Amino acid sequence: MKILKCFVVLLLTVLAFVAVLATCSAKWALKTWNHLTADELVFHLRAPLEGTNQAMIDEFIKNCAVPAVVIAIVAAVLLVITGILKKKRLFWSISGIVLAASTGTTAFSAVNFWNSIDFGSYLDEQGQYSELIDGFYVDPSKVDIKFPEKKRNLVYIYMESMETTYTDKKNGGGFEDDYIPELTTLAQENEDFSGTDKKLNGGYVVPGTGFTMGAIFGQSCGIPLKTSIDANEMDTREGFFSNTVALGDILEEQGYQQVFILGSEAAFAGKDHFFEQHGNFDIIDYNSAKERKLIPEDYKVWWGFEDRRSFAFAKEKMLELSKSDQPFNITILTVDTHFEDGYVCEQCEDQWGDNQYANVISCSSRQISEFVDWIKKQDFYKDTTIVLTGDHTTMDSDFCDPVSDDYERRVYTSFINSAVEPQQKEKREYTLLDYFPTTLAALGAEIDGNRLGLGTNVFSYEQTLVERFGLDTVGEELRKKSRFMEDLEKEDE
Repeated sequence: MKILKCFVVLLLTVLAFVAVLATCSAKWALKTWNHLTADELVFHLRAPLEGTNQAMIDEFIKNCAVPAVVIAIVAAVLLVITGILKKKRLFWSISGIVLAASTGTTAFSAVNFWNSIDFGSYLDEQGQYSELIDGFYVDPSKVDIKFPEKKRNLVYIYMESMETTYTDKKNGGGFEDDYIPELTTLAQENEDFSGTDKKLNGGYVVPGTGFTMGAIFGQSCGIPLKTSIDANEMDTREGFFSNTVALGDILEEQGYQQVFILGSEAAFAGKDHFFEQHGNFDIIDYNSAKERKLIPEDYKVWWGFEDRRSFAFAKEKMLELSKSDQPFNITILTVDTHFEDGYVCEQCEDQWGDNQYANVISCSSRQISEFVDWIKKQDFYKDTTIVLTGDHTTMDSDFCDPVSDDYERRVYTSFINSAVEPQQKEKREYTLLDYFPTTLAALGAEIDGNRLGLGTNVFSYEQTLVERFGLDTVGEELRKKSRFMEDLEKEDE
């Protein structure tokens, strides 16, 4: 009987721990990732988690692990005490309560989480194959792409969570105030494909592009980042969709010197593998910045180092690389505006009172505008195209609560000093997948057919897929499985 009771105590302690951990984890995840999708969840379960923000880990421990440990200990102590006191009926009563509470809580949390991310629909869609990717994918390796004799430099900035939503309503945003006045002006003075309308236009986020690595992949390759549930974890594969042709591959072939700068660890979500394998980028991330003594060995804020340092490193690299006869591609991923509430750096102003995220967004707008102004003053600017784009819409849990539910959220977009002008003067509808050929066109490259991947050169007359089929249809099809994407995954295993 003693052996049985010991087994019951051990089993119920574990069940209590798992129940509380699962419940708190589900609640924490849905609060932290307010717009978590099944696609994103599956990808991050398979991608390397190295480099995760320590603050996020600390929050998980405080809100999930600690309560689970405490409740498990309480349950164990109650059971052990009743067992020692030989309160047989009380022991089994408490055991029954712990068992019922644990299984019931776990089941309820699982069902709630399942419904919240609509995992049922995701699984249904995984049983269906779409012909959209397979039927409309244009292989860049089979397309004639002609670059001008004098190649233009590229500065490509993925701005974390930057949306057109952040400007005011009169300029096409979702708020009464303009939190990004400098970026609003840059979009209006340059190209965001809004036609003659001064209201900001931007790219739609489609399935497979709603998180940072998905956005980078989608904008670089013209296809969504889709991984199968039964595929190998990404850090066990030999490549990161190695047989897919990306923007970096094309520019490398054209002799570009390429640098990727970010204030976090590039290993997180496999960004290092992607940029190393698709363009042989020189990566300056948190770890390499310490190795190169660009920052002190013990320096760390937020995810690594703040955006002001990324821009400083980028300036140094541009001045260095501009002395060469080869063109350069400087790609930057900002991080200060990451959820939750962003990072308040020493350049942030208390412009919006206790609305910290608004203050951080406005600070980012100023910093990026100042960085662009600096580039414009350099001799190499006349041969340089700048692309400013949000990676995805914000994941901050409550910042966009005041925005109307029927407002169509898009990522911020501005093509600056493009080599070409839009052939259409009307407002265009486009997604993140269209940035791939559009960026090449902005560099002066002529693309036979004006399509690469699933993307369309928005500077051309060619219709984008969302203009042709509608956003809902494209989204529905991209959520389904694709034999083409499955084959690409298998080639890396």
